[in-house]
Amino acid sequence: MGFVQVAITLIIIMLLVKPAGTYLANVFSRERTGLDRVFGPIERLLYRIIGVREDSSMGWRAYLGAVLLSNFIMLLLCYLVLRLQSYLPLNPDGIGNMPAGQAFNTAVSFMTNTNWQSYSGENGLSYLSQLIAITFPMFTSAATGFAVAIAFIRGLIGKEDNLGNFYVDITRSILRVFLPLSFIAALFLVFQGVPQTLAGAIHASTPAGGEQTITRGLVASLESIKHLGTNGGGWMGTNASHPFENPTALANLVHILCMMLLPTALIYAFGLMIRNKKQGWAVFAAMSAIFLIMLTTVFVSEYRGVGALDAMGVHGNMEGKEVRLGISESALFTAVTTAATTGSVNNMHESLTPLGGLVPMAEMMLNNVFGGKGVGLLNGLLYLILAIFICGLMVGRTPEFLGKKIEGKEVKLACIALLIHPFIILAPTAIAFLSPNARSSIANGGMHGISEVLYAFSSGAANNGSAFGGLSANTDFYNIGIGIVMLLGRYVSIIAMIAIAGSFAVKRIVPATTGTLRTNTALFSGILLVVILVVGALTFFPALALGPIAEQLAMAK
Repeated sequence: MGFVQVAITLIIIMLLVKPAGTYLANVFSRERTGLDRVFGPIERLLYRIIGVREDSSMGWRAYLGAVLLSNFIMLLLCYLVLRLQSYLPLNPDGIGNMPAGQAFNTAVSFMTNTNWQSYSGENGLSYLSQLIAITFPMFTSAATGFAVAIAFIRGLIGKEDNLGNFYVDITRSILRVFLPLSFIAALFLVFQGVPQTLAGAIHASTPAGGEQTITRGLVASLESIKHLGTNGGGWMGTNASHPFENPTALANLVHILCMMLLPTALIYAFGLMIRNKKQGWAVFAAMSAIFLIMLTTVFVSEYRGVGALDAMGVHGNMEGKEVRLGISESALFTAVTTAATTGSVNNMHESLTPLGGLVPMAEMMLNNVFGGKGVGLLNGLLYLILAIFICGLMVGRTPEFLGKKIEGKEVKLACIALLIHPFIILAPTAIAFLSPNARSSIANGGMHGISEVLYAFSSGAANNGSAFGGLSANTDFYNIGIGIVMLLGRYVSIIAMIAIAGSFAVKRIVPATTGTLRTNTALFSGILLVVILVVGALTFFPALALGPIAEQLAMAK
């Protein structure tokens, strides 16, 4: 039965890829649609207010400057709201100001589309903070990722240094994609029983005569953009395992579909925008293969369970999982939330079997299995550039992509973006084990403790935000350390990719010849898959061998 549930979910995702991808391509290619009558007047009003001309364009430096400046201003706004929330309105439960280190971590987390939480949402944030410092950047960070991906695509096919206009791209992303989809998803979640209210917590008496405080709030609206924007985080501290966030199996299905909808559709839109659908499907095939490998691993591992318990007649690993969801939906959610770099969790990842826990870590380390809004496609294209370069070296020919030569500048920038990712995972992890204060936050010693710290920095570097659990991360070391890692993980790759786009945009197109490497074939999809897995394995295998792999071997004794 569990296999059937997973299969049906994957089929629905595949059926949505083409229509959603076509819509995205129309939105960002500025094709006329029937929705222009609805959104056009609102867009023009917004452009007039912010002083932007809809038909204006930016070179890569101006586009990058707009991305960084706007993100910095929004980051500062979120930080101030968190630091001053006790003095601001919409605080019915009287929650105090957030400490400086935690406020820095939280503001950075939501501005970078990571949504790592070192606080418990229902106890640490006022309603205003949830709206301005949490839900607001869920829209803008997702839209920023989309805008950067679209700018990169324009650079690939452009004939001059013109990547579009960042402010137009982010406006269209929010207005035409995220707001309408979030509205529909929120209404459905309310129908399923997810709260949506400005009223404060209520106090109730239990059947045993005890007193209970029940927290509620604007949960449905946050949940919708949280998954559609691959943001993660949660209104409640226990995230999507809480029945107020994820009350039914049907709500769980909608959460999964929302997480996968736009990352998968954007790859199809990429094929449409470059006028080469086969190229889009080639990238999609490589990512899908990795996702299915990861999903199969966690699915089988959790159903196989723990040998010692199996001998006692307890089959399957239900530890840390909600009974209403079961093993199959928990395993699928685990694979999806880290493939789409969402970070939402409906089960405790620390309670997964060692091989099951390796899956979300591996997906974050690879950081290109569909990925978050725009960023997954960009990271996939980084590996594609590397794969083309390696193939060019093998045949002694200058590599090309979409008719444009890949030269030293592009390869260097791609390598910088690819190398910074393992560095900001492995180096801080090593520093954490050298620091007595950082080690004291680890709940479990030995191999499992290594996994806890490794997972935390992998989550920050991949802008994923999910937590392994067992690590007391609300300390200055982890708040500041993971905050810096999140900033580097987000913006180094964005800077590199926009610079690559600017370089590609001014290159002339070289006619294809018999010696041109075709990058839209099944063979190249296989080459791309191998390059991703080999580079990832060589980089991260030693660290994984000390953590989940060693733990799995120890458990098998």
